[in-house]
Amino acid sequence: MRLTRSSLRHAAVATAALGLIGTALMAAPAQAATSSTMSPASAQALASQLGARSAGNYVDSAGKSVVTVTDNAAAQQVAAAGAVPKMVTYGAAQLAGVTAALGRSATVPGTAWATDPATDQVVVSVDQSVTGAKLAQVTAATRQLGDAVRVEKVAGVFSPRLSGGDAIWGGQYRCSLGFNVRNGSTYYFLTAGHCGNVASTWYADSGHTQLVGSNQNSQFPGNDFALVKYAASYTNHPGTVGSVDITGAANPTTGTAVTRRGSTSGIHSGTVTGLNATVNYSEGTVTGMIKTNVCAEPGDSGGPLYGGHTAYGLTSGGSGNCSSGGTTFFQPVVEALNTYGVSVY
Repeated sequence: MRLTRSSLRHAAVATAALGLIGTALMAAPAQAATSSTMSPASAQALASQLGARSAGNYVDSAGKSVVTVTDNAAAQQVAAAGAVPKMVTYGAAQLAGVTAALGRSATVPGTAWATDPATDQVVVSVDQSVTGAKLAQVTAATRQLGDAVRVEKVAGVFSPRLSGGDAIWGGQYRCSLGFNVRNGSTYYFLTAGHCGNVASTWYADSGHTQLVGSNQNSQFPGNDFALVKYAASYTNHPGTVGSVDITGAANPTTGTAVTRRGSTSGIHSGTVTGLNATVNYSEGTVTGMIKTNVCAEPGDSGGPLYGGHTAYGLTSGGSGNCSSGGTTFFQPVVEALNTYGVSVY
């Protein structure tokens, strides 16, 4: 469902009601750069430096780094730095206030939200399980937020991508291995936290005859990552995803081209469509997720999200499938690496 947009005046009133900082329209938009020489990572750092004067950054369809700005002075700073400035109404502090308001009034299983700097909105996704009173609750909450929110309906039901099958087995479940990591000479792998919650020991076969390793820690809900230490008897753990050598890890930007690999559906690609996403599964809420238009299916949980030789995330869950398409959320891998003090190799 797409809610009818209210007037800008109504949006400003709703924003003020949330206790957010008001933003006036600029008298005239800043001159936009015709080209971009700035990398997405540098654009992300610049957007962070601008703070409330930016709603974030993204990579546009031409591959240019765009940094959103709320005033002309910031636009000139962005253009001088080599990125494309885009004037927006709401800054980071205001959009953060919107997500906080959603957390207070719209936390319903089957909903998710993430900031989209390209449209200067928080996009609220509603799956097919949200009906009746639950839908009325979400609708009432989003209407109070005016133009700062866009609602979209998605096919299927948001759920962690967990099932019985192949790849790595624990108990009666199948998940996917994420990234091989290490701390010194000790080797581990990362997978989804909701996988780590349901099994303490993992095997390479459904008959549980080839031991791979045992859980050291798992975090879900809140986060969605787990660390598994390789058994001494299991020595085949290259630092690759399939044939792709993973040499580093980073946080992606909205618009980044990404690839996901999973034990159920194989390799699929798409783009990052939102960051710092909140997903309300029936099993619990996770925050800080990467939102994408890459499909995934049960059993793909824990599998890697990457681009080139860079690790980005671990498959958490989503809706839809790889026949009709879907929405998938990923746990940022940098947070997991920092939490456990390990690195890709």
